[in-house]
Amino acid sequence: MKVASLFSVEGLSAVVTGGASGIGFVIAQALAMNGARVTILDRDGDSASRAAEALSVDGAATHAAPADATDADALRRAFAEVAAREGRIDVVYANAGISGGPGFLTFDRERNAAAAIENIAPDFFDRVVDVNLGSMFRTIQAAVPHLKAAGGGRIIATSSISATRVETLVGTPYVASKVGVAQLVRQLALELARFGITVNAIAPGPVATNIAGGRLQDAQTQARFAEHCPMHRIGVPDDVIGRALFFASPAARFVTGAEILIDGGVTLGLAD
Repeated sequence: MKVASLFSVEGLSAVVTGGASGIGFVIAQALAMNGARVTILDRDGDSASRAAEALSVDGAATHAAPADATDADALRRAFAEVAAREGRIDVVYANAGISGGPGFLTFDRERNAAAAIENIAPDFFDRVVDVNLGSMFRTIQAAVPHLKAAGGGRIIATSSISATRVETLVGTPYVASKVGVAQLVRQLALELARFGITVNAIAPGPVATNIAGGRLQDAQTQARFAEHCPMHRIGVPDDVIGRALFFASPAARFVTGAEILIDGGVTLGLAD
């Protein structure tokens, strides 16, 4: 098989949650620019529409729909509308997520009292888990009937390296939520394999997006996180494109339950 066919997403009907900005947007862009028919779901309907319009300028078949990933009914309606318009759904990127705040240590290894376990507001913990883990469950639950009807498909979740290790610079609610995402991916990969549905995850390290109010857009913050990366930088959304296309393409047809790190070697440890 030629490479162009092996990694082709031409003609696929894809849905990307949290697709109006950051990692979600570049995934939607990569799919659309390579011939997929993409629907961007985002709680900010105006931003979703602007993102879809930006991609459509280049001739991509792109649509937008307002849908809060914490609202199960809204997700079910949105997926039903996509399936009715496109005739099927082939690929789902469950990408919506929020920050869990800073960790219990600062960059200078001093204690951050606000992030100590006894000071984390229960409502905040519940919110982070609900958005980061609960929205994955709701998105996949809404999508699966349509993937089964299509005879199979691909589900890709955005996890994190925080699912693979304990953290000092990242808030405890975020770590707990992403560990849940990683196990949900494996559990559903096992359940859905019989139906020809693969379930995989991309697990980025620190990436410069608007999450946490754009904290990682700050040059000083980027530099401090880069100190922990053997490649001496943090990620940018474009760094995830290759893996995102891989999981949606025929190249990954026999891959399920996998979680691929995209972290520049952060999880390997410090180097020179």
